[in-house]
Amino acid sequence: MDGGFPVDLILFGLVAAFLVLRLVSVLGKRTGFEQPNPRLVVAPSPIAPMAPVIEAVPEPPTRPMPDPAGPIGQALAAMTQVDPNFSAQRFLDGAEAAFRLIVMAFATGDRVRLQSLLSPDTYSAFETAIAAREAAGHTQKTDIRSVEHVTIEHADLAGPVATIAVRFVSDQVNMTIDTNGAILTGTDAVTEIADIWSFQRNLSQPDPAWRLVAARSA
Repeated sequence: MDGGFPVDLILFGLVAAFLVLRLVSVLGKRTGFEQPNPRLVVAPSPIAPMAPVIEAVPEPPTRPMPDPAGPIGQALAAMTQVDPNFSAQRFLDGAEAAFRLIVMAFATGDRVRLQSLLSPDTYSAFETAIAAREAAGHTQKTDIRSVEHVTIEHADLAGPVATIAVRFVSDQVNMTIDTNGAILTGTDAVTEIADIWSFQRNLSQPDPAWRLVAARSA
């Protein structure tokens, strides 16, 4: 190699230069995961607030109403004359809510809730049944799976006192169990149950509550 041109050094130099150029080309590309250069960041970018999540509130069901020209429709219209705030649609919404509360209160023996929803005579009948069940050591198991139909069967206005009979068709699991866990009445299967409940209210009084005055199987 004396006096000869250092070809091997030139080759190594070209290879090194090629590698440097490739490294620069790779490092110069942004992949989206690299951190920003802290010397170039003056302040963090403002983060736009997240849009609030708005859950859709289901509309209350529109229930079938009796023929306005029929006797039931005319009785309902007369109730509106006595109490302009009366609405048959709102009444049925409240009636379904009361139905669910009363059924579950009876099953659990909640006398306080029943007293607020029933007339004195109806409460007395319910309380007697609850007391007999408790004395025997029996347990009521009730689960309302759905209320399929809520319709007005009858309406009457005697002076300011309004009475409305409502037909409820519901899917329930309903059974009475003895101290040994045996089913005395009912079944653990879902069963369709039809009831007709009558609610009453004095429309001339400020108390807006309708109370259950009668209940029977349809």
